[in-house]
Amino acid sequence: MDPATAIGSVFAAVGLSGAAGLNAYLPLLAGALLERLGVVELGEPFGALSSDAGIAVLAALLAADVVADKVPGVDHLLHVAGAVIHPVAGALLFVGGTGPETGIPAAVAAILGAATAETVHGGRAALRPASTATTAGVGNPVLSLAEDLGSLALTVLAFAAPLVALLVVLALLAAAIGGVRRLVGAAARRPRGRG
Repeated sequence: MDPATAIGSVFAAVGLSGAAGLNAYLPLLAGALLERLGVVELGEPFGALSSDAGIAVLAALLAADVVADKVPGVDHLLHVAGAVIHPVAGALLFVGGTGPETGIPAAVAAILGAATAETVHGGRAALRPASTATTAGVGNPVLSLAEDLGSLALTVLAFAAPLVALLVVLALLAAAIGGVRRLVGAAARRPRGRG
């Protein structure tokens, strides 16, 4: 693999991992379908994910997630489970996107993908309680739809314009880290009750 292609693969892997932070199943399904159609060449685990069974399971998980994440209360449970699911998806996407041709060891790729997806997921999960509190849960389905559309857009960018995908993910990571810092700072400044 020539250096430019390797760099593009890394940028695409960052984009896909970021997309997994917004919706774990959408970029996995897109990657599996594109691999199956021969549009892209992804490394393992996409051999198994692009099988008939893999695509069927990913499609079912995506459909269930898209519907369930629109239900206040259920969305919170999904976000708690997402603390594990999103990093795993990010790791799979980064490893599959970079492959051995880039020279990035699979363990390093898995860590980078998991960290990217978890940071984006953490940022979105931190926003949901604020949405629930300020809109009595009415804004949650809208926020969830925006996350799904953001994941779709980022997935498309990762395959079509990897550099743009990288830049978008870097912006999401900066926003997530800044948001968490603000929440921690606000919690530290909050007066404590006497007990």
